[in-house]
Order: sequence, then structure tokens, then C-alpha cells
Amino acid sequence: MHPILRNILAVVAGIVVGSVVNMALISVSGTVIPPPNGADVTTTEGLQATMHLFDPKHYLFPFLAHALGTLTGAFLAATIAATHKFKFAMSVGVFFLAGGIASVFMLPSPVWFTALDLTVAYLPMAYIAYLLSQRLILARA
Repeated sequence: MHPILRNILAVVAGIVVGSVVNMALISVSGTVIPPPNGADVTTTEGLQATMHLFDPKHYLFPFLAHALGTLTGAFLAATIAATHKFKFAMSVGVFFLAGGIASVFMLPSPVWFTALDLTVAYLPMAYIAYLLSQRLILARA
């Protein structure tokens, strides 16, 4: 496969798989940690209106979804990419960071969660994914 095509496929696959992981964790979050009584988590408007009812425990799965979605997507991109593996892993991280920034504007959240989420769940996870992919490549050799 041509390296440019493989690199494009790496980024697209990383974004798609990372998004699936993110949504899967968000989907199961309500069954593991039920939302507060009276909270409507089915719509953005419902979340906006009831975010003040959320305790710190309710932010665990959103953080895990963002971090593990980014980690998985960036790992896949770095593993599949033919060249510039670091750049492609980080580009997946930047993509998910942009989504996290958009989420901050759409859903009010505590400052501590916003700071933690934006500083830890995206670019550091993409970097860790790159490092893990390199260890996998070295282990194969």
C-alpha cells in the first residue's frame, strides 16, 4: 500500500475507533454510575440544565471516555502509519482535544474537571499511545 494512503487510513481509523471507544464508555457510564435523580442525560439541553446536580463521581466515565478514546485512536494511528508515526498519533490527539474544547463550550462543567480533562485526557494520552506503539514495534522486531 502506498505510504500516503496508509497514513491517511491510519488517521481515519484512529479517529473512528477512538470515537467508538469514547461513545461506548459514555453509553455504559449511566449503568455503572447512575446519574443524579432528576438529571436528564439523554439530550444536551437536559445535561446543561442538570449539570449542577452532578457529583465528582459522575465525571469519572466522561474522563475515561475522553482519555481511553484518544489513547486507542492515537495508538491505532501510530501503529498503522507508514511514516511520521508521532505526528499522526498527535494529530488524533489534537482532533479529540478540539472535541473536548467544543464540549467545554456546550456543557457547563466544574473548572477542576475542565482543567483535568483538557490537560490530561488528550495530548498526553496521544503521546503515551505513540510510546506504546513504539514498544509494540520493537517487541515485534
